[in-house]
Amino acid sequence: MPKRVDHAERRAEIAEALLRVAARRGLHAVGMRDVAAEAGVSLRLVQYYFETKEKLLLHGLQHLAGRFGERVGARVRAAGPDPGPRAVVEAILAAALPADEESRVFHLVYTSYAVLSVTDRALAAQPFVRNPDAAESALVGLLRQAEEEGLTRPGVDARLEAVSLLALSAGLGTGVLVGQRGPEEAAAVLEHHLDRIFRDGPAAGPRE
Repeated sequence: MPKRVDHAERRAEIAEALLRVAARRGLHAVGMRDVAAEAGVSLRLVQYYFETKEKLLLHGLQHLAGRFGERVGARVRAAGPDPGPRAVVEAILAAALPADEESRVFHLVYTSYAVLSVTDRALAAQPFVRNPDAAESALVGLLRQAEEEGLTRPGVDARLEAVSLLALSAGLGTGVLVGQRGPEEAAAVLEHHLDRIFRDGPAAGPRE
């Protein structure tokens, strides 16, 4: 009896191979033959699942977004059964810092997708690239929640701080990738800015 093939699993394995090759060589230099060799499958099989390089790249982008969401979720769960807004903000920012191999691949390949999308309309139309405001909106919501609960310092502008934190995280991540600073230093800089936004602990009374 022939073995049943889990097509979703096989597509995920090929997408993982794409990300590994892209992290080593750059997304622009990735070919379907390279991905097939990395995945240990035939070129014909990669073509069977994705038909064209463009479709393979689009699926790789979706896979990258899914992995990032899983990593954020794991960090939020590790923060306890009822994490506050700051813990969730930290989870989002820390998940994007290239502190280990998986997050290094995420930062490097996502940046490659963003750059490639400048001249590739199909990539530019993808939500993960086309809607960078999603992360910003999430942070704005968390910061406004914290403000309502009296957890932020007086005068905090939620949207301005969200934009600043995301820009800071992206810049720090690139600095880690090129060896300008280590992951621990980058995390400490983010922590410093979060300390500027949040109070030291739960507010004793109503927000000011």
